[in-house]
Amino acid sequence: MANFARVLIRQAAAAVGTATIATKALHLPETDSLLPQSSIDKVSCYMMISLQPRFMEDFIMDKLLALRWFVETVDTKGFSAAARSLGVATSSVTRLMDALEQELGTTLLNRSTRQVTVTEAGSLYYIKARQILDEVKAADAQIHDQGEEPAGPLRVTAPAAFGRAYLAPYLAAFLARYPKVDLELELTDTLVDLFADRIDVAIRLGSPGIQDELICRSIGHFQRFVVASPAYLARNKSPEQPEDLARHDCLPFNFSNAPQAWLFTRDGETSRVIIKGRLRSNDAEVLHKAALADGGITLLADWLVQADIESGRLIRLFPHHEVNPNQASTAISALYLPNRRGSRRVNAFIEFCETRLAGLRPC
Repeated sequence: MANFARVLIRQAAAAVGTATIATKALHLPETDSLLPQSSIDKVSCYMMISLQPRFMEDFIMDKLLALRWFVETVDTKGFSAAARSLGVATSSVTRLMDALEQELGTTLLNRSTRQVTVTEAGSLYYIKARQILDEVKAADAQIHDQGEEPAGPLRVTAPAAFGRAYLAPYLAAFLARYPKVDLELELTDTLVDLFADRIDVAIRLGSPGIQDELICRSIGHFQRFVVASPAYLARNKSPEQPEDLARHDCLPFNFSNAPQAWLFTRDGETSRVIIKGRLRSNDAEVLHKAALADGGITLLADWLVQADIESGRLIRLFPHHEVNPNQASTAISALYLPNRRGSRRVNAFIEFCETRLAGLRPC
């Protein structure tokens, strides 16, 4: 750390026209003091002007500050953009990055007139730096989250269509109820890594894809409906039995490249039908819109198509069967890491979701 501080001291001294600088004010050994005492105030004044006051306390010795500015520079691909985001002068960012590289003895960033790019060493350093900063942020949030009121940042992921339909309309109410929580919602139909992607809560439909280190909490259930448009059924003979679907254009959700089977269960008996079709997608809304456009028969969640069934835009087929693809579950689950077990903000969000999902009919 002393080496890192000395690099910054020399840069600060050079910026104010001095060759070297005393380090007494920075609590470094007296042997490092190479300038008259009068120069210290000059450099201290320079540092306070060039950096915002909130960063001044122990700034020279704060490696975490250097890591944060380095990560911001990589993320924004430039010193100026990083400086704007951080609220400091561009020259302050460049000096700190130069000092960090000198202290490490390697180049982390490639500079050009157009942008700043990361070197191979910088890429490795970025990954570790980001992990450190995330851990510090999580530690801070965990402490803040121990109070009576949920507080701190909350990163949530949910399936895209479900998030838009069942979460997005009510997030303002959640934030109004918990004014100290900062919420970030990521909508995706892929299974994210909660640890790697710094996710606090993952809402999942069907099989939650549980990993050993995750805690899974059931928060509701849904049903899947086989639907098609009136025009499609008028143009093609409506299937009377599940087996008739083999002769229809079906619109399966793309779980994998393997053939998909829909399982029809009624009165304890199950029949299995291999589904074929020229259109498949990993986005439920794509299949929804294709069905509305008379493109074929699809199997979608009740919350996505219920309004269309009630309006007559879609017709539900086989209403007396429970239908699921490849033995998929109908559970709605919330997953989180064990270190979030006592988090008030995590528990508040999960309970909020449970309340919202109470109206969904369980299978």
